[in-house]
Amino acid sequence: MPDTAIAEARAKAATTGGNILQVRNLEAWYGESHILHGINFDVNAGEVVTLLGRNGAGKTTTLKSIMGVIGKRTGSVRFNNEEIIRATSDRIARMGIAFCPEERGIFASLDVRENLMLPPIVRAGGLSLDQIFELFPNLKERLSSQGTKLSGGEQQMLAIARILRTGASFLMLDEPTEGLAPVIIQQIGHTIARLKKEGFTILLVEQNFRFASTVADRYYVVEHGKIIDGFSNAELAANMDKLHAYLGV
Repeated sequence: MPDTAIAEARAKAATTGGNILQVRNLEAWYGESHILHGINFDVNAGEVVTLLGRNGAGKTTTLKSIMGVIGKRTGSVRFNNEEIIRATSDRIARMGIAFCPEERGIFASLDVRENLMLPPIVRAGGLSLDQIFELFPNLKERLSSQGTKLSGGEQQMLAIARILRTGASFLMLDEPTEGLAPVIIQQIGHTIARLKKEGFTILLVEQNFRFASTVADRYYVVEHGKIIDGFSNAELAANMDKLHAYLGV
């Protein structure tokens, strides 16, 4: 995993519990469609925070708005106390934020190694290939395979591994367990727990709250482009009835 100095710095940041991300009154549009209607939430250093909600609630749009890939957005997004609402996506990436999309974005014409090496290193502290293969040994065995010939689980591993090379310390993962077999979901859970232990901060979008409950510290519920509820993992059991109503499960 990361070298000792970087790991210690991340661990120190995690123990402070300070806000690393503050989102206030975030609104976003796709063309004329108004999707987000004043999103407000915080993420503390070293946490795993999960956005829960039904399809179309605005969860993915929230991640894309933070990453700067939504054309029209207003409000405030502060990362490490710096306002980034008007920053370009490449500038945001160089600040240490990485986004792993639900569709994974694996390039069909490239093999695993080429897909893995494609994103530039934007900050010090990215994982080496050996460290990545320790997390995802399957990828080492498939280095010369065409990216889209991997299984769904292997493609998800590759998508996550690719952003770990960049040096980002704040990871946004969009539906990482969607369509995966239970054994792969379990491996993704172990990976998220390992990354958290190393001091990474993770903002996770999930519909599978049973999976989320194994990795998350806190939850926010998104509905119709707004945060309508929030609670910690310790409060999950007491909020299950509400959660069933929110998610329709």
